Amino acid sequence: MTVYLDVIWALNLLFDCLLLSLAAIVLKRAVPPWRIAAGGFIGSLIILLHFTPFGTYAGHPLSKLLFSVLMVLSAFGYKGMRFFLSSLAALYLSTFLIGGAMMGTHYFLQTGGGASKAFLSSVSAGFGDPVSWAFVLIGFPLAWHFSRNRLGAIEMAKIKFDQLVNVIITINGESLCFTGLIDSGNQLYDPITRLPVMFASVKKTIGTLPPPLAAASADPEAIIYGDKALDSEWGHRVRIVPYSVVGEENRLVLAIKPDMVAITQGEKTFRTNKALVSFTLQELSSDGSFECIVHPKMLTGVPGGPGMAS
Repeated sequence: MTVYLDVIWALNLLFDCLLLSLAAIVLKRAVPPWRIAAGGFIGSLIILLHFTPFGTYAGHPLSKLLFSVLMVLSAFGYKGMRFFLSSLAALYLSTFLIGGAMMGTHYFLQTGGGASKAFLSSVSAGFGDPVSWAFVLIGFPLAWHFSRNRLGAIEMAKIKFDQLVNVIITINGESLCFTGLIDSGNQLYDPITRLPVMFASVKKTIGTLPPPLAAASADPEAIIYGDKALDSEWGHRVRIVPYSVVGEENRLVLAIKPDMVAITQGEKTFRTNKALVSFTLQELSSDGSFECIVHPKMLTGVPGGPGMAS
């Protein structure tokens, strides 16, 4: 069997660099390319070790661990034991993530008895692995790209989960419960009272709302332009707030003044009556994870108002 050592070494160098770059993404660290290349070069030297008198030790777990440690130190440096261990763990996470994706894909594509034969022959001498180099060369970058995107999606889901809160809006003795998302981009205030405005979707609960509130949610423009009017019990709560959207002219939104808004985040509950709520039939979340967009000011207290945290 002909072994092209230069090709095998170059592929391992490339793969080790990709693994270190994925580890840097996991750790959210800006690592200079030359350090990634240095770490990848050190990792690729284990291939050359197979062709030296020490080749019998190249496949030993302690040898692999030693090269991993040297790769991490070269790429990320040493800023304390915790920093080092997190870097080493990220490298192994990247390795197992991509390796698992490739092996899973390889056996998934096997048909008939091919999968069992490949599994039984998965331990082979030299470099004649049943997962061909062509498959590795194509599959590794694809697995790297897939892993990077999935890690980003998981991180975004975690961020969104951390921003979810429980919201209870009380109006005229009615309590409406929502799952809210704290949106730092929501900076809408009533220009007159300077009250923050939050948005709540009542599409799924429109049938259980008090008739005046249901009417305000279903056709807010009719109330804004005077085609309809709410009774006195609700009419004094109505506010018309102007807002602007990039690329569009100024628009108006109908908001209701609640008696109280209680927002629970973790073990803290923020209560305030210095807020406005705009009810809508539009879905605010495509996946249904929240029905309410919370103004961030409502979690810090409204200046001059009785908002409090408990």
